[in-house]
Amino acid sequence: MYVRPNYRSALAFIHDIGAAAAGWLLAYWLRFNLSIPPEYLPSALSTLIWVVPVQGLAFWRFGLYRGIWRFASLPDLRRILTAVGLSALLIPLILFMFRIHAVVPRSVLILDPVVLLLVMGGSRLVYRGWKEHKFGVLAHERQPLIILGAGTAAASLVRELAHSSEWRVVGLLDDKHTRQGRDVYGITVLGKLEELPRFAGRLGVKHAVIAMPSASHLVRRHAAEICSNAHVSALIVPAFEDLASGKITVSALRKIELDDLLGRDPVQLDDAGLHGLLTGHVVMVTGAGGSIGSELVRQIAHYQPKLLIFLELSELALYRIEQELSSHYPHIPILCAIGDVKHRALIDDLLARHRPSILFHAAAYKHVPLMEQGNAWQALRNNVLGTHTLADAAQRHGVAKFVLISTDKAVNPTNVMGASKRLAEMVCQSLQNETQSGTRYIAVRFGNVLGSSGSVIPKFQEQIAAGGPVTVTHPDITRYFMSIPEACQLVLQAGLMGLGGEIFVLDMGEPVKIADLARDMIRLSGYTENEIKIVYSGLRPGEKLYEELLADDEHTLPTPHPKLRIAKARAVDETWLKLALDWLTQETIVSEKEVKLKLQSWVTEYFPGQSQQK
Repeated sequence: MYVRPNYRSALAFIHDIGAAAAGWLLAYWLRFNLSIPPEYLPSALSTLIWVVPVQGLAFWRFGLYRGIWRFASLPDLRRILTAVGLSALLIPLILFMFRIHAVVPRSVLILDPVVLLLVMGGSRLVYRGWKEHKFGVLAHERQPLIILGAGTAAASLVRELAHSSEWRVVGLLDDKHTRQGRDVYGITVLGKLEELPRFAGRLGVKHAVIAMPSASHLVRRHAAEICSNAHVSALIVPAFEDLASGKITVSALRKIELDDLLGRDPVQLDDAGLHGLLTGHVVMVTGAGGSIGSELVRQIAHYQPKLLIFLELSELALYRIEQELSSHYPHIPILCAIGDVKHRALIDDLLARHRPSILFHAAAYKHVPLMEQGNAWQALRNNVLGTHTLADAAQRHGVAKFVLISTDKAVNPTNVMGASKRLAEMVCQSLQNETQSGTRYIAVRFGNVLGSSGSVIPKFQEQIAAGGPVTVTHPDITRYFMSIPEACQLVLQAGLMGLGGEIFVLDMGEPVKIADLARDMIRLSGYTENEIKIVYSGLRPGEKLYEELLADDEHTLPTPHPKLRIAKARAVDETWLKLALDWLTQETIVSEKEVKLKLQSWVTEYFPGQSQQK
């Protein structure tokens, strides 16, 4: 392998040539008890013109100058050993073949490679140690770090951080008794995780790394709590799947996040099936600039569609996702359309010109309190009329699949937003019943996603940054949570599996108390509950105490995917749809009271303003 020369490799080569000359003379010096006799000095000097070029050629041939001295390691030592060993065999052979009339003691031929190996290897290790401040006065500038865990990931981290100019590993902690007291690359496993406060105080540690990527979220949560109690900032190594893929290394430390504590098993996708669904096809996403829509776009782009159509009402959101996709997937054609999903002429034009084969409808008004007070009419028109405009056009223009992003708030809704999304589901059910072939309508129902716009997580982050308090509506309020990438992966999987008319329900795991979520975020931000208070403000208009994924009269059927089930929703009365559409298309503004009365007549399970009590 050719390595382009530079001044650093030239300096290293000059150093090694000098080491070769010095090593040869030093071998003579050692052979004669630290004093070379005058009769042997001419032969020692004359043979240098043969020894040094042979050794220099071997050094270059075996790639001693590919590596960087600062990161000298075992592979570099193996290359030095190979080059020195080969030259040790060649030198006596060359001296014999060219009949060099010089007296070279056989012990010199043995001593020379040993001396040379020590000089070359030792100089590299000394340089590496100096650069890492092992022997200098700058060691104190690196921050002391304790690693929680002493397994494979922790060992890799110790090895990689040896090169760090920022961190200095001072110890490891692990609950396995057999590991305690052992050394990992020269760093001692000091004790158990619970002993972090004691060792952090003794060693002046302000940061700890949770290096257990394959451990359960409960173990990681426990480790994070220990860090919080020790007043130590918690960092974490990348997820196991990222390490296995080779995308990032174990030393790519980051702050621990909520996803790491909530923890869920990775989603298994039918990758071949999704390639068949998306690769080489025209795909359209509405609400493409939103939190769900933009993540859908990112994941769809991975499957190389023929064309990606973005429909978005916000110019800024559309610009951002267009810039991101153009940067990361410059070879994928993108069409950006600014517009309203209720604009029938625009929708018809887009679908007629580009003929998408699958349409993901993520555009919606979803903020419960905002839609409940003063915006009920707009929420209903956008979420119901907008869905019908798109879904009807999809049928007329030959879209193979229409995937509606729904919500758990559509189940036994107590607010306008949830009832409007249930009506959107019913629109898809009605259109599916009208056609036995053509477009297949699929709804996907899931709960809150971490970090989505309007969700509680960004709000808590802002409140903590401002010094608190963190406001929670009720001490017992619970919600289902999953990450945005996981939710979108399951949306794609449901889109692949759907045959038409299904409402897919995602496995959201166990519900999480919002108060516990707030406490976790306070701890992760490096504060205690004494420093950042939690204040309970009372349930907001239309807010439930807990969410459901199924209504009382709904049941589910299993699917081949363990995280997806099909809700057997109640049958839809077809007569309501035309009446509702006629009413929704009127130009006058309808009062909130009238909107809620109409919703009650169409969505029989809707009870406005009623929150559940456990």
